[in-house]
Amino acid sequence: MAQTIWINKADLSELTIHEEALPMLGEGEARLRIESFSVTANNVTYAVSGGSFGYWNFFPADDAFGVVPVWGHAVVEQSRHDALTVGERLYGFLPMATHLDILPGKITASGLFDAAAHRLPMSPIYNQYSRLNADPEHDPARENERMIFAPLFKTGFLIASFFAGENWFGAENLVMTSASSKTSMSLAVCARRSAPHRKRIGLTSPGNVAFTIGTGLYDAVLSYDDIARLPQVPSVSVDFAGNSSVLNQIHTHLGDNLKYSCLVGATHVDGRLGGAGGLTGPKPVLFFAPDHAVAAVRAMGPKEFGVAVAESWSIFLDAVDGALTMEERPGILSAGQAYLSILKNEADPALGVIIKP
Repeated sequence: MAQTIWINKADLSELTIHEEALPMLGEGEARLRIESFSVTANNVTYAVSGGSFGYWNFFPADDAFGVVPVWGHAVVEQSRHDALTVGERLYGFLPMATHLDILPGKITASGLFDAAAHRLPMSPIYNQYSRLNADPEHDPARENERMIFAPLFKTGFLIASFFAGENWFGAENLVMTSASSKTSMSLAVCARRSAPHRKRIGLTSPGNVAFTIGTGLYDAVLSYDDIARLPQVPSVSVDFAGNSSVLNQIHTHLGDNLKYSCLVGATHVDGRLGGAGGLTGPKPVLFFAPDHAVAAVRAMGPKEFGVAVAESWSIFLDAVDGALTMEERPGILSAGQAYLSILKNEADPALGVIIKP
């Protein structure tokens, strides 16, 4: 019996556990039993943008419901493909569920591609799975950290690379909202490495200021109540929070000193424009990490891109060592509970939640 968390697309706070018998595997297919996955704000972003960015299409449910994608580890439970044997472990994009059937393709020693027809229209970044027995990024001692940080880290890495390619638009300061989030922390580390002379300023809710300062990743940390204290120097902003009032305050306060406004994890740019009349300063630009990843791989070559990410990833892991307390929770229901706590903004930023369905 397979269990899957179904989310009501019309009300993202309504969920149910859907149960169904596992079907017979088709020729060339493999069945994965999902061992573990993380639940972070990134998964809520997938739900919020499920329709506009197609995240509901990866693991289809009934029309009214969607399945939230997660990142985690799985083991081959059954196989009708000669290249995959029962017991092999994989890492990649999974449903918030207990099982996933895939159609393996483009198989190499280190990875494979899910060639199921419904997944082909989506970004290839999400359809690739690492084979852990030949994966250079796999560290058995840091599997939890990989699930929590790796997808978000790559977004931060790509944003920093984008800004570096544009000479940071002449900015002296990098302003980041939701500074307690994993993606913002990732960007802070990557920016510190690639642009150490630019000041990294984290904005967060008053209750998360102490935690964010404690990470040691920012040159300065301000609460959202103190946006008026942002220095009046050329700056770029990266908004992870999705709060139109916060974005409006940043634009209004910095004015002409805001050289570029980047949105991450939003579905509709217009939803953050702060009401009629729009925003002061530059028009916010949505950053879609998969497109930037594909472009970076093409520009650098797969090997060079992989090396660059791996080097930064190692530095990042050292930088955030001990920043989070890892908590493993059993059962698929605990995944839904963790998702709801983030959706309602009730999650503890110092806690890394790992689900063992």
